[in-house]
Amino acid sequence: MKGKRILVTGGAGFIGSHLTGELLKLGHQVTVIDNLSSGRLDNVEQFKDDPAFRFVKHDVSEPYCEDFEWIFNLACPASPDAYQTDPIQTTKTSMLGAFNLLGLAKRCGARFLQASTSEVYGDPKVHPQVESYWGNVNPVGIRSCYDEGKRVAETLCNDYRRQNHVDTKIIRIFNTYGPRMRVNDGRVVSNFIVQALQGKDITVYGEGTQTRSFCYVSDLVRGILAMMEKDGFSGPVNLGNPGEFTIKELADIVIDMTGSKSKIIKLPLPSDDPMVRRPDITLAKAKLGWEPTIPLREGLKFTIDYFEKELTKGQIK
Repeated sequence: MKGKRILVTGGAGFIGSHLTGELLKLGHQVTVIDNLSSGRLDNVEQFKDDPAFRFVKHDVSEPYCEDFEWIFNLACPASPDAYQTDPIQTTKTSMLGAFNLLGLAKRCGARFLQASTSEVYGDPKVHPQVESYWGNVNPVGIRSCYDEGKRVAETLCNDYRRQNHVDTKIIRIFNTYGPRMRVNDGRVVSNFIVQALQGKDITVYGEGTQTRSFCYVSDLVRGILAMMEKDGFSGPVNLGNPGEFTIKELADIVIDMTGSKSKIIKLPLPSDDPMVRRPDITLAKAKLGWEPTIPLREGLKFTIDYFEKELTKGQIK
């Protein structure tokens, strides 16, 4: 796999920048394209002097033409606050982005990986979620721009594979956290850590009994690479940590680890917020030999350290 020409869309984002760094370490030539709507140039600043790295500001809802051997499509705001800011653009990014990039993969014979999401399962009636479950998604709600956009992207991947013989792969990413998360992106881990470090109230939506499963970013990147390297398997496959925590438990852990005096306050539950979320990773273990290894408290320590440094630099307002 040495020295491949690789495209990472959304590569200036949280997950995309970690994936880019790992690909460069492995000796590949990496082009990152990102429109910087939710990605940040700071995330890829460390790569700018590497001759194998190139950044192009571009929106994937518009066509892009260049030859690559591997294409990782991670382009799309992933936090509710970000993707609900401009829901039409979110849908265009997911649908037109996948369409344009699959066309590129067809033209140049590239292997294509689509970063999908656990949100394709919606508010699930099956728990834990297995890949064969079709989901329980509201197609007309405030989250549907993201949920349905990703579902259509999966549809396009499968149809391009069946009709045009494009080598496509689909991963479904469950809640991922770690350094380089945006301070104000609205994700629960970053929200809780920043609030705790600032001594502000920890905002829990509903009763805090809804559950999530948290995967540290380096574990996820290992899974993404394992999927891209795997011949003869198109997925979809769940990538996430099967450890399940209530939101209230997460808040208590963050308060304990930061030594904060923050109080927990309850706010109304957002529309269509899933009540449970936990991946069944049986398929990932069997097909990819992959499972996460970093426990929540260990990953949170790295993440808290990151946000403490950002606070020291004055990045947290």
